[in-house]
Amino acid sequence: MSRIVRASKYRHVFGAPFKKENCYDDLNISRSAWDTNFCCANGSYFAVIWEAGGGGSFLVVPNSAVKGKYDPKTPLVAGHKAPVLDIQFNPFNDSLIASVSEDCTGKIWGIPEGGVKHTLTEPLITLNGHKRKVGTCNFNPVANNVLATSSTDFSIKVWDIERGAAFLSVDAQHSDIIQCADWNDNGSLLASTCKDKKLRVVDPRTSKVVHEGEGHAGVKGSRLIWLGRTDKIGSVGFTKTSERELAVWDPRDLSKALTRQSLDSSSGTIMPFYDRDCNILFLAGKGDGNIRYYETVDDDKYLYYLSEYKTSQPQRGMCLLPKKNVNVSDCEIDRLLKLGNRIMEPISFQVPRKSDIFQDDLFPDCYAGEPALTLDQWAKGQNASPKTQPMAPGFVQKERKADFNPVKQEEKVMSDKEMRDEIEKLTQRVAYLEAELIKRDAKIKELQG
Repeated sequence: MSRIVRASKYRHVFGAPFKKENCYDDLNISRSAWDTNFCCANGSYFAVIWEAGGGGSFLVVPNSAVKGKYDPKTPLVAGHKAPVLDIQFNPFNDSLIASVSEDCTGKIWGIPEGGVKHTLTEPLITLNGHKRKVGTCNFNPVANNVLATSSTDFSIKVWDIERGAAFLSVDAQHSDIIQCADWNDNGSLLASTCKDKKLRVVDPRTSKVVHEGEGHAGVKGSRLIWLGRTDKIGSVGFTKTSERELAVWDPRDLSKALTRQSLDSSSGTIMPFYDRDCNILFLAGKGDGNIRYYETVDDDKYLYYLSEYKTSQPQRGMCLLPKKNVNVSDCEIDRLLKLGNRIMEPISFQVPRKSDIFQDDLFPDCYAGEPALTLDQWAKGQNASPKTQPMAPGFVQKERKADFNPVKQEEKVMSDKEMRDEIEKLTQRVAYLEAELIKRDAKIKELQG
């Protein structure tokens, strides 16, 4: 019987690691157990969450910096009072980065031109409002100065980062810790995974969950990602038997997955990344040395396995570089930055082509990194598709830097009554936590006995 092979221009994509001299080595990466990618990147910088005592910090390095071993004299961004859990660059302004931490706050930092020259301890804006540690932060892909954060207080807040104010909040919709959140392609909806094993689609402008369904049955962590313009959701998690699996969902009906695929029985959480231009989904498992990649297609199967990049060196974190920074002359369609135990290693994914001319079928117009809406327009209900730009050689992008005019935050002076009320609240909180610790210790003794 003859076997018909599905035609795809991405069927022979292969991953090529950079040479050791083009990597960043001897990094002191955070040892936090929180499920995060530990790094992020844009066209100008990459950032890594740092291991620090007595607070939280992260490293920001220009992409043009000399490669090789990290210089221990390099200054850090160090303004949090507890470990940093997640970081993300503003997609419209390479010099702005958001960080969230166990200290219950988020912060917006301005990176000086040329990189951090001195240790930064004063953020441009501090985001106060969550009651417990903040685990994720995600910039809106279309609207300027809009950031979503999720916290272990079971809430998602949407911030105006210029004013440092949460103008929208999704409360009492999640019943457990939010593990992951992601915007859809036009920034109108948020999807989330939760420790209660449910997937939710949230309309942040109404602060309501519009769709909800049972996700992955396993007790370990799960994640999701919107699959670009296909308007589908890809999720990764575990089965009841602790096998890793991949699923695709219709966000309008989360009662049943469109497709599910079992991956393997490894224990590491999978980090998903999506190329919205080529419709390729990358899956990188923590503690693994491999990266699987799939092509998403609008048919009854939805996902087609392409290939797998394999190495003996495990990854702790990873991030996807913006599409406008790939090398089109080498037919490089994507570049991932792999974070090992102490090294940052770029991995180039290329399509082999003999011709030297620009391959327009491989490089459609890509995400331009330019806002399509203002915050006010988005908050009033307007929607817009992300702006794009050509990738053909010779196209020169005008220098763009979205407006960011932070409002100076004044520290509130509390009256005597407000101070007493705050002390009373904190005293009650401490008493509650002490009681919970006693209960936990008693349960541990009971299990041990």
